[in-house]
Amino acid sequence: MKKVIGIIILCLILVSAASAETLTTNGGNVIDYAQLPYQSADAPSTVYFINEITPEALMKAYESLGVTLSGKVGVKMSTGESTRSNYLRPALIGDLVHAVNGTIVECNTAYGGSRASTAKHRQQAEDNGLLEIAELDILDEEGSMEIPVNGGTRLQVDYVGTHFVNYDAFLVLSHFKGHAMAGFGGAIKNISIGFGSSMGKVWIHSGGTRTSGGIFGDQDPFLEAMGDAAKGVDDYMGDRIVYISVMNRLSVDCDCDGNPAEPDMHDIGILASTDPLALDQACIDLVYASPDSASLVRRIESRNGLHTLEHGEEIGLGSRQYRLEQISD
Repeated sequence: MKKVIGIIILCLILVSAASAETLTTNGGNVIDYAQLPYQSADAPSTVYFINEITPEALMKAYESLGVTLSGKVGVKMSTGESTRSNYLRPALIGDLVHAVNGTIVECNTAYGGSRASTAKHRQQAEDNGLLEIAELDILDEEGSMEIPVNGGTRLQVDYVGTHFVNYDAFLVLSHFKGHAMAGFGGAIKNISIGFGSSMGKVWIHSGGTRTSGGIFGDQDPFLEAMGDAAKGVDDYMGDRIVYISVMNRLSVDCDCDGNPAEPDMHDIGILASTDPLALDQACIDLVYASPDSASLVRRIESRNGLHTLEHGEEIGLGSRQYRLEQISD
């Protein structure tokens, strides 16, 4: 009986210890791991977290992955629709871009705006200070190319810019936030819509039904096509692509919005992974666990945004289950 009681006490201690594992966000919110439904100690994918949002923390997030990107490295990020949009600022990302000897890469938009042509896009990037830290390559300046999508349900091919093949590796640097059409934007959106050429963006938005005629289409096919396109890019690059997401300026609007809503929740931190699905799921879990995230949660759910994650898991893009590892300061 004493042995049984001892085992029960030990189990209670272990449960208590596990439930006591917490993280503190950049904004000071304390989140218990038990509030993160997809966090698991034995998950197949690891997501690294640091609550500092500084150039030094960004370097630590990259180094935590244990991957050295070599050759010609593209840094995939949003260059921002205006100086007012919430793109990642040069002062934050410059050291990391230099460390990987990276070229900022992006594609033109399919909806007009300040980045609809290469000349206008380059001017906006210059206005946003990005050309001060790196060269910029508009990947679809010379058109589109196909890459295969294995196992996709909406897409069998993805259309990316022709310059895509000029790179040996990619650092996918995403600003996590809301999005007017997708509900949220993170790593998956950055490598699907983001790597999509102007034509490829229409292809994804239409659920793989057309390559011209505007970006509007049925919602769930669009979300599923994003997952398909992301899988095409991730499969194509293999172990030559890594993902970092910065959870600051958590507006309900995307960096493609030149006049976004002001964030009404606190910053969270920086996360990194080699699995884009696990990374986006971890970001979502942290948003839902934050006490001041009601506006962003409403935006995500109003667009059925979580379906992107559900579909990504179904097609084998990655794992929604992740093990969260905190990076020491």
